Amino acid sequence: MAQKLGEYAKEHVSTATTKLITDLPEVLVDMELVDDSFEFTDKITGETKTVNQKVIMIEDEKFRVPTSVIQQLKIHLEDNPTMKKFKVRSSGSGMDTRYTVIPLI
Repeated sequence: MAQKLGEYAKEHVSTATTKLITDLPEVLVDMELVDDSFEFTDKITGETKTVNQKVIMIEDEKFRVPTSVIQQLKIHLEDNPTMKKFKVRSSGSGMDTRYTVIPLI
């Protein structure tokens, strides 16, 4: 039997398992960084591709840490080696997304 779109939407459980570091109100500098990967099918070629990424884990949820965040964090830690926590803001979208690391006191 067919299901109405609204009913399906109410029952839908997202299969996405990786969130972004920008979803967190703060991040501790000493959190463990983990190598992760996922596969997807290229819509143009139909080929399966693998993407490698760095993530932090919080309560069984993965939060992706972009390379640009790691690079900025390195600079902040060189100037302030006692920094304990930070947050990340983003602007733009898609391939034009820019991340900014903001130290927290």
